[in-house]
Amino acid sequence: MESRLFVNDLGQYMNKEITGDFLVLQKELREGSRDFFIRMRLGDKSGSIAANIWNNAKAITEKFKEGDVIRVKAVVISYKSQLQLTINKVQPLKEEQYDLVNFIETTKRDVNQLSEKLFTYIDNNRNEYLKTLLKSIFDDREFFSLFARAPAAKTWHHNYAGGLIEHTITVAGICDFISHLYPVNRDLLICGALLHDIGKVYEYSSGLIVDFTAEGRLLGHIPIGDEFVSRKARALNNFPADLLMKLRHLILAHHGEYEKASARLPQTIEAVLLHHADNLDAQVVGVKQLVDRAQKSESEWTEYDRLNNRYYLIR
Repeated sequence: MESRLFVNDLGQYMNKEITGDFLVLQKELREGSRDFFIRMRLGDKSGSIAANIWNNAKAITEKFKEGDVIRVKAVVISYKSQLQLTINKVQPLKEEQYDLVNFIETTKRDVNQLSEKLFTYIDNNRNEYLKTLLKSIFDDREFFSLFARAPAAKTWHHNYAGGLIEHTITVAGICDFISHLYPVNRDLLICGALLHDIGKVYEYSSGLIVDFTAEGRLLGHIPIGDEFVSRKARALNNFPADLLMKLRHLILAHHGEYEKASARLPQTIEAVLLHHADNLDAQVVGVKQLVDRAQKSESEWTEYDRLNNRYYLIR
């Protein structure tokens, strides 16, 4: 069997042995009732799958790490109605042995169209100070290249290349719709939507797997974004202090609760709306990713969502 086998192909090989090349997304050596075993999540550009190594786990775990591409011989099984791999053999691969493009999961939306939408929002902003600020950030080609490739999260939602711009445009679209229903400062709200997660450009690394940078782990995207936007605004001539304060509040409060790492609680109408728009897209896409993954199996339910403590009905 050919080694180039994608995750979304595996459902047709139930109870059969396959050989495939996969990226190690997560890996943990665990102690079971009888012996140690390795619990993993493997992936490629088509998705991810849980996998286990039951034999000689302590010796094998030294051979590879998260972020490596490995060739495995494994049996495709169903556990609690979810597809898994029981791995019998592992071979770490060198960079020249695989094509990087097969292992980088990316947004399924057209990044050029997302970019056009972003700049349309900027061009339509009627507040000249906010428009100038947005242009000073996104007209920087080097920065925009980083922004367009960045993920929006490590695990839960939009955790793939291009996830940040996808999430940003969706949140801006929700805020645009909401702005016609409630008495809000639309220009400020849309600007906050475009900038609320801007710190994620520096929070995450852009390697084969999504991981935190040192800055991201120590500071987090909310303080990073607040400092970044404040610095950009203060570099402009006469940017109003009161307007900057309200924009900063949108960034600092968009997680909504202190327990969810929000720096402030939402204390303006715009901040309340942005928080709910941000959370709506994050939760729906996070659940959709679980559903999409589970649809490759015969289960009626997704795998357990540890973040929200529940399963989701598929059909």
